Amino acid sequence: MAFLPVTKEELNAMGKYYCDFIVVTGDAYVDHPSFGIAIISRLLESCGFTVGIIARPDYKSADSFRVLGRPRYGFMVSSGAIDSMVSNYTAAKRVRSDDLYAPGGKGFGRPDRAVIVYTNKIREAYPDVPVAIGGLEASLRRFAHYDYWDDRVRHSILIDSGADLLMYGMGERQILEIARRVKAGESIRDMEGIRGTCVVRQSAPPASDKVVYCDSFEKVSTDKRAYAKSFKLQSDEHDPVRGRTVVQKHGKRFLIQYPPQPPLTTPEMDAVYALPYERTYHPSYEAQGGVPAIKEVEFSITVNRGCFGACAFCSLAFHQGRMISTRSDESVIAEAKSFLKNPRFKGYISDVGGPTANFHVPSCDRQKEHGMCKDRRCLTPKPCPNLNVTHKSYDELLRKLRRIDGIKKVFIRSGIRFDYLMLDDDRRFFEDLVRYHISGQLKVAPEHCSDRVLYCMGKPPFSVYESFVSEYGRLNKKFGMDQYLVPYLMSSHPGSELSDAVELALYLKKKHMSPEQVQDFYPTPGTMATAAYYSGIDPMTGREVFVPRTREEKAMQRALLQFGREENRERVIAALKAAGRYDLIGHGAGKLVSPDAKRSYKDRPGQKGSKGRKDRRSPPRRA
Repeated sequence: MAFLPVTKEELNAMGKYYCDFIVVTGDAYVDHPSFGIAIISRLLESCGFTVGIIARPDYKSADSFRVLGRPRYGFMVSSGAIDSMVSNYTAAKRVRSDDLYAPGGKGFGRPDRAVIVYTNKIREAYPDVPVAIGGLEASLRRFAHYDYWDDRVRHSILIDSGADLLMYGMGERQILEIARRVKAGESIRDMEGIRGTCVVRQSAPPASDKVVYCDSFEKVSTDKRAYAKSFKLQSDEHDPVRGRTVVQKHGKRFLIQYPPQPPLTTPEMDAVYALPYERTYHPSYEAQGGVPAIKEVEFSITVNRGCFGACAFCSLAFHQGRMISTRSDESVIAEAKSFLKNPRFKGYISDVGGPTANFHVPSCDRQKEHGMCKDRRCLTPKPCPNLNVTHKSYDELLRKLRRIDGIKKVFIRSGIRFDYLMLDDDRRFFEDLVRYHISGQLKVAPEHCSDRVLYCMGKPPFSVYESFVSEYGRLNKKFGMDQYLVPYLMSSHPGSELSDAVELALYLKKKHMSPEQVQDFYPTPGTMATAAYYSGIDPMTGREVFVPRTREEKAMQRALLQFGREENRERVIAALKAAGRYDLIGHGAGKLVSPDAKRSYKDRPGQKGSKGRKDRRSPPRRA
């Protein structure tokens, strides 16, 4: 095994003098199946193509895109594992100083709107070479979309980049079809009809039972109700069984999205994860301290794809889709055993899961023939009566992994959907989770405690979380464990009013919880919640929804969730006054905040100062 070439010297050392395809990425080159670029490039290699990698090029110079010469068939471009704007900016639009996917973890090496920038530089270097774009940034920006950083609707990224073809969703099937066609003599820029791709043409097929039109760029950029309606249609058609071709006009041109590719079968997934990955970063990054993103995933195993949870703020439904696909136990066990040969492996598998670890079977039996339901989620607001609820196959896989000699511990760090877990009357998996698969604390995502907000999020009623907490505590006690629960909380989600944030603050006070981190809602492309944030309309229902939009309004909701911090005191007071909750300002057990500044610890009578004292903040909640 060897890394794919990143320089002309490495290419020549392989006895090759040109690349068939060159893959460009905004991430450092990590040859590991947790990174989409590694999968795509290794898959092309397995088809007999010579593939080169240009990772984190100097986007100000076209010469950076000439380092491997002219590719025979074309460039494949991705911003990397995440959207470049999310990588570069916080939810408050502040510039990030770090980048886990960069050498040494240092930021500032990836351009804003990386797919567009890279494609333009490739055009400067090689005007006549075809360019296909893919990855998360391209996938979620494939239609006209609201851009939080510009605060406006932008064109499809395929229009703005000038690329020849866009691949959306998981790209393996598209890549194999493109490989087959280029071998037959077809150019990427002329390819049409490939499922899971978009093209731009001067004309488009008329509307029919297989072709549907959504509102044009011009309309969705000026009419917010049209934007919400179009996003709903695009989401509805993101289904490999019943999805139709979707057309959106941009000026005089037409964006044509062909229906999604079916998810990989189990044998196909097994083949993808059996490709000869080096499972680490390219050695050229060693002097810079490596690539931090590998630390959590080097000895993790992806078991499943897809997520039928359909949280409103999550882009998975619009990217991977809601159908579940899984690998075979034999494939997973073979990968686990391969770790034993690695001198860096200490016996601990960091994760066995996927987008949602305990979604190991399809959500229902009817989807194979009819696809996923259009107008409802599988789990919320109430679980579908057709829902398959079982953890048996996943639990059996974990038991097999635990029995492998040399493996000390198998952790689950992917998201656990606790409402799905609570629906399972068989408690064996829950018991095994508590006994064997938690590293001291389990992170779960109730997100909020207001049922009104949870409904907008696509999350279950809060009573379900409280039942889960109770059962988690019971099982810890049963097995003599003392493990934390760390809840993820989100402020300022569409539908969340100040009164909802106050309700959550009161819950946190009642439970003696002081969250160290609170996630502000981040309007990223491709999510139902972002469509609601921009339009003020819930795309699922067509009803208007309250949106915390101003910087101060969002800051007040966030401060309420961390009401105990002195630096938040003035803002918490302002929030409580705005919410009409003067009764919570004052001294005493029933109050959230004092009206006057607290004296510092060292100024209190009888104290010698704060140096050396223990941190008095509340620890994470114990079960």
